[in-house]
Amino acid sequence: MIIIKTPEEIEILREGGKHLAFVLSKVKEIVKSGISTWELDKYAEKLIREMGDEPAFLNYRPAGAKIPFPAVLCVSVNDEVVHGIPNRKRILKEGDIVSLDLGLKHKGLFTDMAITAPVGKISAVNQKLLEITERALQIGISAAQAGGTVGDIGYAVESFVRAQKNKNKNTQYGIVEVLSGHGVGRAIHEDPYIPNFGKAGKGEKLVSGMVIALEPMLNNGAKNVTIDDDGYTIRTVDGQNSAHFEHTILITESEAEVLTKE
Repeated sequence: MIIIKTPEEIEILREGGKHLAFVLSKVKEIVKSGISTWELDKYAEKLIREMGDEPAFLNYRPAGAKIPFPAVLCVSVNDEVVHGIPNRKRILKEGDIVSLDLGLKHKGLFTDMAITAPVGKISAVNQKLLEITERALQIGISAAQAGGTVGDIGYAVESFVRAQKNKNKNTQYGIVEVLSGHGVGRAIHEDPYIPNFGKAGKGEKLVSGMVIALEPMLNNGAKNVTIDDDGYTIRTVDGQNSAHFEHTILITESEAEVLTKE
């Protein structure tokens, strides 16, 4: 069921979104060669709790999971697409790219956001992947407005990515199809399901007051992914790197409002 948020809930989500954007910006600042993914996780938790908020992912147990997620921050390095579990022994190195995906609970309501950060100087191929994925998110946001459909968002993202593939013949830019954006607010995952591909005019109607998280995930190679034995870490099957960007947005009668911004 799609939940339309009340004006009071929207104001809380604005506050929570600002908090979340602040935390991720601070975590990104300490991304460097030699730091562990565990340290990034602990820093994110410290910042969240200092603001009186709660981490949304810690002990969250999605359907089918054998164990709850054991960390605050999803940290996914290079060919890991999403849901990487922080580890003291996983040390970032120069040239890596790292997805930082974080959910926050503020006054009982949830927001969700992700960025992919470079570790020092990265290759031109990886830099292009980051730029295209972040741009795909902005394209999706631009397509999201009341009166449209979920399919409009997916179509906009897919059309943009396809155009980039045509410009860059040596790179596939596979859109991960088994993962998607989603509604958010009263729970960390709500309806509707929002794929990063689709047909214009199809799918659920977008209504003013809906709060959704859009999150393109693009691979430098094929779209196919696999899941590690830990039950959470999803990675590309061909070992190519992946990037992930996400914002929580509010659907309005005109342009969507990005809630996860400082």
